[in-house]
Amino acid sequence: MTDPVTVITFPQPTANGPLHVGHLSGPYLAADIAARAARARGERVVVTSGLDVHQNYVLTRAEREGLDAGAMMADFRADIKKTYDLARIGYDRFSDPLEDEHAPIVRQLMNQLVASGATPLREVTLYACADCSRTLHESYLSGLCGVCHAPAAGGACEQCGSFTCTDTMVDPVCGRCGGEPRPFEATVPVLRMEDHRATLTELWVRADLPPAVRALIDRQLAGQLPEIALAYPTNWGIEGDGPLTGLRIGPYTEIALTDLYNIARAIDPAATDLAGYRAALGRVGQLWHFLGLDNAYWYAIYWQAVWAAAEVDPLPLSGLVVNEFYTLDGLKFSTSRNHAVWANELLRDEDPAIVRLFLAWDRPDRFQSDFTWKTFRAFAERVGPLLDGSRLSTDPLHPALAEAELARGEAALRPGGFDPALAARSLISLLTGGVRETGALRTALTGTGGG
Repeated sequence: MTDPVTVITFPQPTANGPLHVGHLSGPYLAADIAARAARARGERVVVTSGLDVHQNYVLTRAEREGLDAGAMMADFRADIKKTYDLARIGYDRFSDPLEDEHAPIVRQLMNQLVASGATPLREVTLYACADCSRTLHESYLSGLCGVCHAPAAGGACEQCGSFTCTDTMVDPVCGRCGGEPRPFEATVPVLRMEDHRATLTELWVRADLPPAVRALIDRQLAGQLPEIALAYPTNWGIEGDGPLTGLRIGPYTEIALTDLYNIARAIDPAATDLAGYRAALGRVGQLWHFLGLDNAYWYAIYWQAVWAAAEVDPLPLSGLVVNEFYTLDGLKFSTSRNHAVWANELLRDEDPAIVRLFLAWDRPDRFQSDFTWKTFRAFAERVGPLLDGSRLSTDPLHPALAEAELARGEAALRPGGFDPALAARSLISLLTGGVRETGALRTALTGTGGG
């Protein structure tokens, strides 16, 4: 029998800007650290990610800056992949919407969902801007979250994770020109999430989920699960064909389907259709998504409902490893305000091993944390000599304590209870005590050696 596969995913970054340290400190480094540790334990590991180019944030940036969208996306793709290389972040399969094979696969899967009746076509009320006529979703929609009243765009609230659309928001307006919403009727495929309540509830009971995600799920279960349009009459995204001609597949639906085929093909490259993808997913022993809290709605709720509609049974999710926001000098990282430390620049100027170890140590894991240059410099000055062996211990760690510390650090890198900050502190304690044989712990955290 084939050994079960441990699957680890990290989000497909949107190609509307380079990665900054806020991105790096969250799921991107964490997924790589966990994958290296799992391989060291002897598990068969598959890591997947990709690129997201079809959120209309991409077109919005290109239009505002007068750039060719295709050229801009290609530049950001190269920059993102370079960041992975510099940060020693590996993956086994990378889904690339800028390559020819991607769109036909997503169209095929979407059409199968419609043909099966799992996501039927029906007439619904959508909203367009009364002034510029854009269909109001994602960056084309702005307002306040109807649950926590934080400023939000269409999709999901970054603060509380609730689903956000024109009907659920307070004071919704066009995110591009400020125009008022105008209702119109459209025939689109819809996902009736309520149809999958029992399957989703069973999954949520057994999956390893942090308290903030469980609170989000509880709010969803307290009412009717939403019915969500999977494609729109809009100007950006994969164009539908057949019954979806004239529509574009929603980007969040696209990513859910992308994860489905991407993971399946990483396990079985010969899989070419939904039946083959389901069979490949049957070989998953563990599936862990690494993500920021702002993506919790999609990974915990929506992705699972789309996979349930695709008749993936059982849903293979083991759990989510979720990080809070990482701030910069007390303020949220912002590409638009240029309030960021760009990942490529930091990794080119500093030792990547130190960067990785610092971001594990300072990770916004169970609460928000704050990047400051003063803290980073102090950390590098103290830990750098320990890593390179130029600072010798004057107080060696007793072998029994070293053994316990190493075991504690390695255990902290299992996805269940994942705590890279604890693992980093264990490694530093070992190095401070003069212990040089730290094996897979050092490799996982710094990216040096195998794995």
